[in-house]
Amino acid sequence: MNILEACEDPELFGPWFKDPETYQAWFAFLAALFGLPMTEEQAEIYRRHTGREELPGEPSEEAWLIIGRRGGKSFVMALVAVFLACFRDYRPFLAPGEMGTVMVIAADRRQARTIIRYAKALLTGVPMLSDMVTAERAEGVDLDNSVAIEVGTASFRTTRGYTYVAVLCDELAFWPSEDSAEPDFEILDAIRPGMATIPNAMLLCASSPHARRGALWEAYRQYWGQNGPILVWKAATREMNPTVRQSVIDRATERDAAKASAEYGAEFRRDIEAFVSREVVEACVTRGLESLPWQHRQKYFAFVDPSGGSNDSFTLAIAHREDTSVVLDVLMDKKPPFSPEQTIAEFCVVLKAYGLREVTGDRYGGEFPREHFRNRGIAYKIAEKPRSDLYRDLLPLMNSGQIRLLDNKHLQNQLIGLERRVYRGGKETIDHAPGGHDDLANAVAGVANCIAFVKQAPVAASGATRRN
Repeated sequence: MNILEACEDPELFGPWFKDPETYQAWFAFLAALFGLPMTEEQAEIYRRHTGREELPGEPSEEAWLIIGRRGGKSFVMALVAVFLACFRDYRPFLAPGEMGTVMVIAADRRQARTIIRYAKALLTGVPMLSDMVTAERAEGVDLDNSVAIEVGTASFRTTRGYTYVAVLCDELAFWPSEDSAEPDFEILDAIRPGMATIPNAMLLCASSPHARRGALWEAYRQYWGQNGPILVWKAATREMNPTVRQSVIDRATERDAAKASAEYGAEFRRDIEAFVSREVVEACVTRGLESLPWQHRQKYFAFVDPSGGSNDSFTLAIAHREDTSVVLDVLMDKKPPFSPEQTIAEFCVVLKAYGLREVTGDRYGGEFPREHFRNRGIAYKIAEKPRSDLYRDLLPLMNSGQIRLLDNKHLQNQLIGLERRVYRGGKETIDHAPGGHDDLANAVAGVANCIAFVKQAPVAASGATRRN
């Protein structure tokens, strides 16, 4: 039985398709994905959304879905996961006691559980499939054919070591970038060896598009419209799910046409580009250097990016100037959860160790962080520029090699992950990508701004004296 027959069968998945007409585009996609014969209507849909003329003659082992939001991606991915787990026998390719895994990976476990909930409903709602379930957990389901359907997180570390029969990557254009500046590429590289021993193992990546970079963009750029084993399918929300009201899309377009074009029209955004390249950032890094000790002849500057302790990190950067260059000496990062008051106390010890009695930061938290810094003998100066301007001023320093960065992987990834956005009217902002962070990057940009835009004073007159 193939997947389309299973979708029509009232004893299997048929009851979930209450209005089959609204799923015609998805049925065409499934026919293409599994290399099934197509009707003329399905072939027309296939050609429109793949840019191909030649119909597929065999299943695709790798497919990329570029679909607008609410297009039905999560349900179809769950359907594919259940079909692959239940209707194929992988035991000839598994060692004794080995489990084949259908892994669902999303930006976080909460998002991945949406697909798992669909998968569990499909399994438990079909008696012949529910009999295959041997264990049900919050993070997955074990079946009696040595296959498990599990939730995974978007990390190249935690995705290693599995034997994959299928991997379904959801919204990978928005995967967080704390572990890597290119998490999608690195995670996919970690996954593929786990699929190597399973014939017909399938990789299915689905997302609404974002910027013109990353694995989703590269797949579209290389394979859309190209005949071959890698299938790329691109469609707007209502092309895949006509039940979404046009009025919802129209209102989103009125608010932000560029964003709506990506989220509902499945068009990669042209108003977003990378702020700085990996090569430029890496050229500024002193390899193996994590901090520099205090020197009595240097004048130091400091910048903090405060946080309340539950979501973002609280960061501190200390730097000095050498000739025309900014040199980063200290970079501290307190990750949540933490006590802001205790963190300020720890930072003040470090500030005083570098002879500092003043720190610059933004207006976050109102009087709270300023009061606690003052109570410990450190004046808190409000930054004159917003973070977009700080980043804009940092760029020429990096491009010219006039800033020397410490070897901190998170800092490098945050700088590389920054995005430049241009809005209607020409307004430009620089900020982290959706799901990303820029706490360390902001602290470094802030301290660089403190140094680069003050007049150089004679070293003998400005050297900070450390007091314990």
